[in-house]
Amino acid sequence: MIIKSLELADFRNYESLEISFDKGTNILYGDNAQGKTNILEAIFVSATTKSHKGSKDKEIVNFNKEEAHIRTYLLKDDEEIRVDMHLRKNKSKGIAIDGQKIKKAADLLGLLNVVFFSPEDLSIIKNGPAERRHFADMELCQLDSFYLYNLNHYNKIINQRNKLLKDMYFNPELKETLNIWDSQLVSFGSKIIERRQQFSSQMCEIIFDIHKKLSGGKEELVIKYESDVSIEDFERNMRINQERDIKLKQTTTGPHRDDFSFIVNGIDIRKYGSQGQQRTAALSLKLSEIELVKKISRDTPVLLLDDVLSELDSNRQNYLLNSIGNIQTIITCTGLDEFINNRFEINKIFKVTNGSVICEN
Repeated sequence: MIIKSLELADFRNYESLEISFDKGTNILYGDNAQGKTNILEAIFVSATTKSHKGSKDKEIVNFNKEEAHIRTYLLKDDEEIRVDMHLRKNKSKGIAIDGQKIKKAADLLGLLNVVFFSPEDLSIIKNGPAERRHFADMELCQLDSFYLYNLNHYNKIINQRNKLLKDMYFNPELKETLNIWDSQLVSFGSKIIERRQQFSSQMCEIIFDIHKKLSGGKEELVIKYESDVSIEDFERNMRINQERDIKLKQTTTGPHRDDFSFIVNGIDIRKYGSQGQQRTAALSLKLSEIELVKKISRDTPVLLLDDVLSELDSNRQNYLLNSIGNIQTIITCTGLDEFINNRFEINKIFKVTNGSVICEN
């Protein structure tokens, strides 16, 4: 799968944009705050229906307009596919594939798989559990429509249950309905736990060799899934913790409290690793994500690198660039200097200046 071209209208700082990509490596360069990342964000939205920044649709639409449009032309097995996305500030988004409207985001997911790598991802190991859960969720939602279904329902139930716990302070009789929400929470939550266990095992198999090569054979990395509760104990723990939940007015048991640990040579580097170890592990994680997409989807993802090379030393830069291989890659950077010393083929170069994009080759 590759992206042939992208068209934007009133998206972020782009009033109108048409850009055609090469199937190899594409460089978007220019000063900061000119709109480079906005192009990657539009691609990510086309693939996942969501912004990688967590932005809402009304924040993505140009400040002076009420709606925005993204049109992405894809090429898969010599067949062209068009994805249209209509973003509105005050309504839900509209999505169409080859002119046919789709009702559920799940019908789009998996059509275009992307791996997004930004400087923030280099902190995924040392930051809080929420970021590691988000990483796993974003990848699983692209690869598994059932996971997306279960996660969406689980999150809705968590919100409704937490609201109920707050309302019970004023109306204690509502406690009678708590067991209904608990049983649904266990049902959807158990499926999430099971899939995350599988995801962790799959990533662990892939990341071991990648990290060993990246660390010069010095380190062995293992990913461990730290579930807040086992599937077997979920229902019982929900019942035991009901009174505590009522007191705290929030749900304290379930996969929304999960985490993943990263063990290098027997040491948990979240807590005891150096910054260099944490950054190397984060890079290994992203490279493993590429391989996992290939394995499950039997297709190559599109790699989006958002100004990440400037954050890596030369050894990690070279490893990343050499690992790309035959994957379509779109890279943003402030200048081309970081590519001069790399024997690295660049197929297309674009200069981005204040919402204007010019192809230079």
